[in-house]
Amino acid sequence: MRIYNNKLERLADQLKALADETRLRIMNLIIERECCVCEVMQALGISQTRASRNLSQLYDAGLLEQRRDGLWTIYYLDSGSGTGHHALLVSAVEQGLKNDALSTADRRRLRESKRLCPPSGLPHSSQGDLAQPENVRCP
Repeated sequence: MRIYNNKLERLADQLKALADETRLRIMNLIIERECCVCEVMQALGISQTRASRNLSQLYDAGLLEQRRDGLWTIYYLDSGSGTGHHALLVSAVEQGLKNDALSTADRRRLRESKRLCPPSGLPHSSQGDLAQPENVRCP
């Protein structure tokens, strides 16, 4: 995550990050619950590259945090990191997308999604129904 010299720089980066439909849709999902890349891919119907790139931009702007869980990188809402505007931005996204048909469908698909990566470094062959398709890779 970038280190900011002042709140203005951070706010500008956060607003830039939110000025994209895909990233707004991702924020809509993560407001619902924490997600890994493969869950975002399934819910939005986008590639792993696109999901990872957009999650990274939200993380770099300080809107999301991440943690490792085995092989999964889990993204979740940043607690605010001392900025008074963080909760306001999250609330604006949440309220703005609350009754949007596409956002509602994205949240429904998120509830139906599954983590496709194998947990904790187990090889794909021992995963049974957790084995991922060859073209899907979660970082």
